[in-house]
Amino acid sequence: MNVKSAVLIAGPTASGKSALALELAARTGGVIINADSMQVYRDLRIITARPTDEEMNRAPHRLYGHVGAEEIYSAGRWLREAETEIAAAHTDGKTAIVIGGTGLYFSALLKGLSAVPEVSVEVRQQIRDLGDTKENEALHALLSARDPRTAAEIRVSDRQRILRALEVVEATGRGLAEWREEPGVPVLNSGDYQAIFLETDREALGKRIDVRFDKMLIEGALDEVTRLKVRNLDPRMPAMKAHGVPWLIKYLNGEMTLEEAAAQGKRDTRQYAKRQETWFRNQLPEFQWVKPDAALAKLLA
Repeated sequence: MNVKSAVLIAGPTASGKSALALELAARTGGVIINADSMQVYRDLRIITARPTDEEMNRAPHRLYGHVGAEEIYSAGRWLREAETEIAAAHTDGKTAIVIGGTGLYFSALLKGLSAVPEVSVEVRQQIRDLGDTKENEALHALLSARDPRTAAEIRVSDRQRILRALEVVEATGRGLAEWREEPGVPVLNSGDYQAIFLETDREALGKRIDVRFDKMLIEGALDEVTRLKVRNLDPRMPAMKAHGVPWLIKYLNGEMTLEEAAAQGKRDTRQYAKRQETWFRNQLPEFQWVKPDAALAKLLA
C-alpha cells in the first residue's frame, strides 16, 4: 500500500496522545485510528480512558469500542482492520492518524506479522484448561519438549507467552519460532508515514496516572466493572485483565478495600507505562521521541 499521509502517535498511557491527535485532526482534517488493545472493547470506556462522546464528535474515530468483552481481539485482526481504515482515509484524501500505546500493533503496521494461522476456540480452551492445572515451570517444560526453539526465547515467568506458544504448536504442529521465520508484509513502508513517541518525565507521568485513575472512579469506572463482573466472563479474557479491572473486582468481592484496589490499579498502570517506553525504545527505532509540548509543531512542520 502506498500511503503518503499517515501519522503514527505512540506514547505511554496518560501522556496526552488523545489530545494531540484531536488537535492534529482539527488542523489537518484527519481520521483518528485506535492502536490501543484495550480501547477496542465497548464494555470498558471509562477504565481504559477511551475518548468521550464529545471528543469523538470533534473528529472521525475508528476502531474504538467495536469489540465485546467476550471476544479475544488479536493483533492480526487489528492489522487487517487498521489497513482498511488507513486505505479509506487515503482514498478520502484525509490524514490517517494512528494513535495508541500497544507496541505490537505498531510493529505489525511497519514490519508485518508472520502468517501464524488462527487458533481455533477449541484448541485455545484446551490449552487454557491445561494452564489451570499447571504452574509456569511445568508449562515451560512442556513447551520445551514440544517446541524447544520457542521455549528458549521465553522466560519461565512469562505465562501468557508460554500458553500462546503451546496453542500454536498444538494447532499447527509448528512452533512460533519457525512461523516467525516467514516474513510479514508491512502495511506502511519507509517514507509513507511520520512516527513520534511522546517522551514524558517519569515522575510527572506517574502523578497524572494516579489523578486519572481517581477521576475514572468518580466518573463511574466501578459501575462499569460491576456490569462486567456480573457477566461471569472467563477472567483470562483480555478485557478482564485491563488495568484496574481485576483489583476492582476483588473489591467488589469483598477481598480488599476500594483504596487498596485503586492503589494496585495505579501501580499496574505505572509499571505498564514503563514497559511501553522500554518496548518502543528497543523494538521500534522508527519512532522519533518528542516532548509532548513540542509534538504538534513537529508533526505540522
